[in-house]
Amino acid sequence: VQLQASGGGLAQAGGSLRLSCVASGFTLDNYAVAWFRQAPGKQRERIAVINKFGSTNYSDSVKGRFTISRDNDENTVYLQMTSLKSEDAAIYYCTAAPNPFDVLKGTGSWGRGTQVTVSS
Repeated sequence: VQLQASGGGLAQAGGSLRLSCVASGFTLDNYAVAWFRQAPGKQRERIAVINKFGSTNYSDSVKGRFTISRDNDENTVYLQMTSLKSEDAAIYYCTAAPNPFDVLKGTGSWGRGTQVTVSS
């Protein structure tokens, strides 16, 4: 069971990035998936969750700017980030689990993160 986050990089404030979370060794169809982020010196923050039915939930810090979606054919979950702010700079991680509560608690499978840097 492996997850790989990618798509991070440098974006200007107000710009956009799209992150991908690709699963290998298993299919994401019946998994809930969440994106977390962690900035230096700060606690890990859960920012977006999508369940197997496609229902989503966002933290207040990203609501209205970020969109989580899934493409089961591609075995991938995306995080579209728009209107980026300097405070969005962090390492972004994805996690998945069959039980959505494990995803919410962060006790599912984790992938390596991808760095997002935002220039002002």
